[in-house]
Amino acid sequence: MCYSAQIQADYRKYVRMFGAQMSIHEFARLFFERAEGSKAKIPKGIEDAFANPQSDDEREIKALIDRFNAEQTSKLEQDLFKQRKRLADAERSLQAKVTKAAIESQRIATDKIAWTRGKLDDIQRTEPEERDSRIFPGHYAPVLVMEDGQRVIKPMRYQCRIAGKPASYDVKYPGTYNARRDSLEGFWKPLFGHSHGILVLNAFYENVSKARMEGRELAEGEKDENVVLEFRPNPAHEMLVACLWSRWSAPGEPDLLSFAAITDEPPSEVAAAGHDRCIIPIKPENLDAWLNPDALDLATLHAILDDRDRPYYEHQLAA
Repeated sequence: MCYSAQIQADYRKYVRMFGAQMSIHEFARLFFERAEGSKAKIPKGIEDAFANPQSDDEREIKALIDRFNAEQTSKLEQDLFKQRKRLADAERSLQAKVTKAAIESQRIATDKIAWTRGKLDDIQRTEPEERDSRIFPGHYAPVLVMEDGQRVIKPMRYQCRIAGKPASYDVKYPGTYNARRDSLEGFWKPLFGHSHGILVLNAFYENVSKARMEGRELAEGEKDENVVLEFRPNPAHEMLVACLWSRWSAPGEPDLLSFAAITDEPPSEVAAAGHDRCIIPIKPENLDAWLNPDALDLATLHAILDDRDRPYYEHQLAA
């Protein structure tokens, strides 16, 4: 399961790489809905792509981002004031008498102050960091699709809700940010051969068993640990990861664009590191064929997935 990935967040690079158009309406709708109170999780890297707007549409999106960030800053500053007061109260109590309640209140307030300061720093920071473009399930990312014969970039949520399914599927099937290849003609049949996309990324992250990573059995009574590994292709390059996507609609609800990355059996080096699934990067020469699927010729689509880009995946413990 590709539970996290380092993506290409700047839509302008998609435009240059693929000669694609940006679906400015979908980006504007996403940022508007968030400014109005939706829970959309948008990486800072996507926001930063609009830092220097070049058109009226981009200026509108920049204004929505600024509005949201101003509201978030106000809320965070209020929370910071509350936690500083809580910390001061706890420290005064500890001076009079050491109690578990005061120690716990001091710890919680200290942690929350550090977290809130970090959030405020991120809002104000202008220098990019790698984590700005890292996505997790539920986060939005730019996805390349084909629309009316034109390559188009749309923002989509990284957890796919198939059109026609109830919203409760997000909870019932929390793993739908990945589409297993052996389920493409089962659970994913409404999308495979119909709605294909590409996510550009340069690294992915997996949760693995520490014992499996170390290639050993657990000792008697030993509890296993989870570790997060970062996998990067060697030679380093941006991978075109095969995805399925859907536009979900329901009465009285905003449309939802969402996607899932297709996963398959892992190559030997990923399996040796302790993980049992892997993304499928397709070759650039197969891009148009993948984005223009024929539901009556699934064999050709499977052949594209078989004829994949095959770098060696080096791994290390994630920072």
